[in-house]
Amino acid sequence: MRSGNPTLREATFEQYRGYESSSTMTLGGTVNKTFMLLLFVAATASYSWNLTGDWRAGIEAAGGAGSVSTAGGGVHPGVLMGGGSILGLIFAVATIFKKNWAPVTAPLYALSEGFMLGAISALAELKFPGIAFQATCMTFCTLFGLLLAYKSGLIRATENFKLGLFAAMSGIFMIYLVTWIVGLFGGSMPFIHSSGAMGIGFSAVVVVIAALNLVMDFDFIEHGAEIGAPKYMEWYGAFGLMVTLIWLYLEILRLLMKTQSRR
Repeated sequence: MRSGNPTLREATFEQYRGYESSSTMTLGGTVNKTFMLLLFVAATASYSWNLTGDWRAGIEAAGGAGSVSTAGGGVHPGVLMGGGSILGLIFAVATIFKKNWAPVTAPLYALSEGFMLGAISALAELKFPGIAFQATCMTFCTLFGLLLAYKSGLIRATENFKLGLFAAMSGIFMIYLVTWIVGLFGGSMPFIHSSGAMGIGFSAVVVVIAALNLVMDFDFIEHGAEIGAPKYMEWYGAFGLMVTLIWLYLEILRLLMKTQSRR
């Protein structure tokens, strides 16, 4: 079976079928680990948010100079975003290839991504006040809404659902790859990334696809608990869910910025 989320695949848990241990993966344990990762993200995001605000205050106090200012004790948001993204990628790759490291690397991933999210959210908030709160509310409403739909049987992770989502994810990946390559040569794809109707429509589609990945995450986590995967897989399952939630939040934030810039 295929999944849009590369961190959670059918084969991930199949290798543990029949695993004999007095301490195995449970749904409750995965929920607790997910909550802990959310707290880690929130902690560093809040710290990064404040540092970005201090940087902004320092720039304004210096008369709007474009250089990095430490007058207010702030840190340039580019450092927080770049550093957090790179560290997050390193810990994510380590977690994917060394799943038994997840109890350590998953929290480090969450802490790293928090720095990136806090800086991006603070910058968006400076331009569109209240947008970070809106994006956060929409992300968690989507999470709980889809969880309710999944548990009630309204949405099922069938084989066709998985194949369709995999195809959609592949298409998005190709678009992002082409955009990155074009950007290396100084070009851009304004119709997709602008605040026009096409750009907003593209972002809306990506948000829907990111949200549907949550259904896949629920399905794989439930499957891992059913077959009795080892206890550390609770951290791995929580990590996979965090990957989707962070992606969903960023896409919702991007969509809101596009729609509000048209006003």
